[in-house]
Amino acid sequence: MKAVMITSDRSGSGKTLMTMGLLRCLQNRGLDMGACKCGPDYIDPMFHESVLKIPSRNLDTFLMGEAKTVREISKFADKDAVIAEGAMGYYDGLGNTDRHSAYHIARITGMPAVAVISPGGAALTIAAQLRGMLDFREDSNIKGIIFNNCSEKRYENLKEMTERETGIRVLGYLPHIKEAEIESRHLGLKTPEEIKGLEEKVDIISNELEKRLDIDLFLQMMKSISAVRISSERNVKRCRLAVAKDEAFCFYYKSSLEALEEAGAELVFFSPLHNGSLPSDIDGLYLGGGYPELYAEELSENKMMLNNIRYEIENGLPTIAECGGFLYLGKSITDDMDRKFEMAGVLGGNAERKNGLVRFGYENLEIERNSMLFNAGESIPVHEFHHWDTDENGTDTEVKKAGNNISYRGGFVKNDLYAAFPHLSLEGVLPLAKRFVDKMCINKTEKSKCP
Repeated sequence: MKAVMITSDRSGSGKTLMTMGLLRCLQNRGLDMGACKCGPDYIDPMFHESVLKIPSRNLDTFLMGEAKTVREISKFADKDAVIAEGAMGYYDGLGNTDRHSAYHIARITGMPAVAVISPGGAALTIAAQLRGMLDFREDSNIKGIIFNNCSEKRYENLKEMTERETGIRVLGYLPHIKEAEIESRHLGLKTPEEIKGLEEKVDIISNELEKRLDIDLFLQMMKSISAVRISSERNVKRCRLAVAKDEAFCFYYKSSLEALEEAGAELVFFSPLHNGSLPSDIDGLYLGGGYPELYAEELSENKMMLNNIRYEIENGLPTIAECGGFLYLGKSITDDMDRKFEMAGVLGGNAERKNGLVRFGYENLEIERNSMLFNAGESIPVHEFHHWDTDENGTDTEVKKAGNNISYRGGFVKNDLYAAFPHLSLEGVLPLAKRFVDKMCINKTEKSKCP
């Protein structure tokens, strides 16, 4: 399996659009491609999937550990090649270190990196910055450069200078393409389903790359990496799990859903926006993150679904509700226009938008007592990223910011419920998926004994 990392010196350099364009270019050349995203991002993998029509995977050494991160990319072992999109700058990891950075992932997987650089108003200084990236770590493994938002005339000068001063190959460039721009919102790019003409935008980028990038050289820079053998055995389905999936609830790690299936759950997808009730004969509920704040009015108007979910959870249905799902279980959500809408009311919180990100980044849940997912004394790696906050965050765990001493009380962690802002990796360092499925099976058995 050949692989390459698309990285940069910072966020906002155009890594996602470049990755999409390259995936389409290689698809057009007949290659069967896979794609990954470094870190906990939910949205960028959706764009990869919009090109490939198969799920992209997250590579996250903080949430999953090194071994499972390597295992995750190994799930593409049957593909011709994989492009992994980095996060932030190449070396940007936890607490001003390179731990859990794109570089960290490139190092443990052995994949080379190609840096996307927007030259802006610099010239020779670009070479100095690139020399810094190349030499910052002895095993940087950066093999090439692509200039983004760069005119043809400027590129001719930059290519010669960069290769002379750094010794690294410049593969080509991409000019600013207004008709291929993708809109953003408070959590990043809009989702692919919201972007009109996305396929045409990707084709435009791909066509430009074919004209302005040495694709053959890019392919040569890819390196074969070792894959971990993964069992293809299927587990017997032991229970049915309702998973919310629509415009409002769309943030799920592919690895988490697979871990639930491997543990014996049959996933049954439903829409809190468009369906009138939960699927029949379910043994558990998974409410992922997303954008309930953007669809608060529609969610509030679906009283049958709200009442159904409240009734089932209050009667013991094992439930995971992360971030957006957590807000949905609260008392109300106030939208961008300061309108308040009632939600399920399982929990008491009223949610409203804050000025900027709230408690952003990697954290650890410090567990004090046994519950559906956790054992007392465990430390659970999680990720938090949201602009809305609630006045009742819960108090069942100590949530510690990774890399510093900041902490707060948060979460509703019970024998049949996990409801909190932090996102979990159910395929992480602890067997959370198995614990959840085991609890659903116990719940199923107990229900069957009822007269």
